[in-house]
Amino acid sequence: MLLQIFLTFFKVGLFTIGGGYAMLPIIQEAVCTEKGWLTDEEFLDSISLTNSLPGPLATNCATFIGYRLKRVPGSIAAILGTICPSIIIILLIAMVFNTAMDNAYVQAFFRGVGPAVFALIVSAVYKLATKANIMKDKLTLVVALASFALIAFAGVTPVLIVIAAAVIALVADSVKKSKTAAGAEEKGGSNDGSHS
Repeated sequence: MLLQIFLTFFKVGLFTIGGGYAMLPIIQEAVCTEKGWLTDEEFLDSISLTNSLPGPLATNCATFIGYRLKRVPGSIAAILGTICPSIIIILLIAMVFNTAMDNAYVQAFFRGVGPAVFALIVSAVYKLATKANIMKDKLTLVVALASFALIAFAGVTPVLIVIAAAVIALVADSVKKSKTAAGAEEKGGSNDGSHS
């Protein structure tokens, strides 16, 4: 199992250029669709959690998933699988950097990779938004749009956005629970009255 975790994340790290959000659809495909280790909803929850923590998103996500599967050894296997391809590739590039960067084929490669990374990020955002039912939940949609506007146009730090969104979610959940409890009490009272 540990070898499977390592190899799965090694493949993710090896074939993902752009890191971070560009890795999400590939991790989701490997972990949810191919291996069935997590459901899409559990994967979305893991992204919400790991995205609010310091450090690179991909390694945080790998750590969480590895821990869910095999505790600390699973986390170590997932982290090593994620970072080993990057270390190997960086060492190889460092050996031939000066000659490679002047090569027309290498320059063309990086020009082509840029739009592909952008497409991967958009794909990840779309999939996560669909799984989170953003379009069905008005509060979630408002928070998502407001967060985007504040980060993109007002320059608000994402840390404040994450904290504010968490507070809004806690307040909304508390209000929803109190309304549900009040409705249940009211229904119970009306039932008692009908029996008497």
